[in-house]
Amino acid sequence: MKFAFKIIVAAIILTANDHRAAANVNDTDTVHRLQEVVVRPRTGIRKARGTAHSVDIISSAELKKAACCNLGESFTTNPSVDVSYNDAATGARQIRLLGLSGSYVQMLTENVPAFRGAAAPFGLGYIAGPWMQSIQVSKGASSVKNGFESISGQINVEMKKPQLDPSLSLNGYVDHLGKIELNADGNLHFGPNWSGGLLLHGENSFKAHDSNGDGFIDMPKVRQFTAMNRWAYMGSNYVFQAAVKGLAERRLSGQDEHQHSPESDNLYRIKIDTRRVEAFTKNAYIFDHENDGNVALILAGSYHSQDADYGRRYYNIDQSEIYASLMFERKWLEIHALSTGLSLMYDRFDQHWLTDIDQNPSADSPHETVPGVYAQYTLNLDSRLIAMAGVRYDHSSVYGSMFTPRFHLRYNPDDSWSLNCSAGRGYRSPHPLAEYNYLLASSRRIIISDKLKQESAWNFGAGANFNTTIADRRFTAGAEYFYTDFRHQLCVNLDRDPHAVYFYDLAGRSHSHTLQLESTFEPITSFTVGLAYRLTDVRSDYGDGIMRLKPLTPRNKGLLTLSYSPMMGLWQFDATLSVNGGGRMPDPYVLADNTLSWKKYYKAYCGLNAQITRNFRHWAVYIGGENLTGYTQPTPIVDAANPWGSNFDATMIYGPLHGAVIYAGFRYNITRFL
Repeated sequence: MKFAFKIIVAAIILTANDHRAAANVNDTDTVHRLQEVVVRPRTGIRKARGTAHSVDIISSAELKKAACCNLGESFTTNPSVDVSYNDAATGARQIRLLGLSGSYVQMLTENVPAFRGAAAPFGLGYIAGPWMQSIQVSKGASSVKNGFESISGQINVEMKKPQLDPSLSLNGYVDHLGKIELNADGNLHFGPNWSGGLLLHGENSFKAHDSNGDGFIDMPKVRQFTAMNRWAYMGSNYVFQAAVKGLAERRLSGQDEHQHSPESDNLYRIKIDTRRVEAFTKNAYIFDHENDGNVALILAGSYHSQDADYGRRYYNIDQSEIYASLMFERKWLEIHALSTGLSLMYDRFDQHWLTDIDQNPSADSPHETVPGVYAQYTLNLDSRLIAMAGVRYDHSSVYGSMFTPRFHLRYNPDDSWSLNCSAGRGYRSPHPLAEYNYLLASSRRIIISDKLKQESAWNFGAGANFNTTIADRRFTAGAEYFYTDFRHQLCVNLDRDPHAVYFYDLAGRSHSHTLQLESTFEPITSFTVGLAYRLTDVRSDYGDGIMRLKPLTPRNKGLLTLSYSPMMGLWQFDATLSVNGGGRMPDPYVLADNTLSWKKYYKAYCGLNAQITRNFRHWAVYIGGENLTGYTQPTPIVDAANPWGSNFDATMIYGPLHGAVIYAGFRYNITRFL
């Protein structure tokens, strides 16, 4: 963020330890006058100490260390969150938190549940990177205020607010693969209380690439346009916010027409058309400013329409969602805080599909209504000891009652140390076709049990963080451990039959262990080094009494991040090296020549991202590269030469699908332009 200061304020800021300033000096008649300073926030992922639960805060400055075109590309430097492709055809991405897939992470936008059901496979691409103000990653059991769905954690995205200083921002991106992206956002104030903002995003992939020569496009051609309009009223006692967002997207993939006759009717093509509309309004009445006493009402809704063709298969869905939350909050004596409220969630799925060309098309319209009530108490003893206990009760029209207790404790013995622990339960309603329709990019038969139970799990975690200065250089270190124990889980079994995928209630046990160690230090001025290592052990009993590793899930990950910003932030050099451990593949089958269809295990591989940024008064230009090691998964599509055969499978993905990507872009921002 850029601010204009007078010379007296600038002199003070230049002496501050928590900011880097860049000054422009104008030489006129041998008199040097300080015209402007540019204050840039300290980069890095910050650990929240003022909350009871474990939260990583990714700032907008941290997001600018990479191209960060969308939410799915925002976790490059985060050791806790992995983002990977689900398949080699659609471009669907998923995140992993605590070793578990993104379906167990509650996604929020400004604390409103988002990207549930049909939006889950591609939802990480629905928020443009330049729109984001910050991201909060909560690991383990989270607050009960936002619902019952969090099992492995929550990821909350804060968007740019219209009530901030009037500004105009532009962002452009282009890479050597033919992808172009443009973003624009701005806001205006209308009097002392009202403000409005408009955010625009457009992207288009003009070229199709097949670098491995298997006849299939490596990455889908995506054309997307998104617009969001926001309004805010900030009164002394009444606060109002509202927004509406619309998205239109088309994904084209499949066999490359340049290697086949475009007139051929036998090409395997994938086409996914998506239209999505979201809206929310937040209303808060503050009746006690001194004790943060307020009553708030949140109303939100979305409509998601998707038509997906996978060769001769298809899956079409119209999903409607309604969310409402009425909350009461207040503090007492500065150490006690109470939050209580009512909530309502409604989901309706109108689905039409053909998953087997030998069967007739199918359709259904499941719907679920879930009213709930919660209460949460927080004890804060001068930020040294923070305890938070919450409980909620929900009743599903499909699955019945849900009781969700959660507890968090943080102890900060001094300014250097922080200790925390947590325990809690979470639930999730499964929707196999909506959430896993990308599995149709294969010849596997889709077999779903008639009646599926609601998923539920307990999560327990503990961690410690230490920060100090050594020779006036910042040093931090941390360790954390989380254990997730499923009581009911939807099993997506790719092992039982290599030519089918089974969805059913897991009869055996299933759990996840995650241990993470990380440290950051500054060996020299303006140079930050980050190190992280994570060990993950995710196992399930698929019915034979043996706890097997979950397929396509890496057991280890190492991360090295380097950030150097010399000349008081005018230049920014960033690099991230990741070492992704090996893991288990789904059980292979034997081919006619007595060889296996694929290896039983995959090996570790390295990835390197780097970016150079030059900051100017209102501009920044950057150039960088992704996957500079050039590693790609060998043979990502099984039997690509015969997509209509029984062995075709584009879902056995564990690594990158494309080689090195070189990109360039610019950022423009002007604040207080009125």
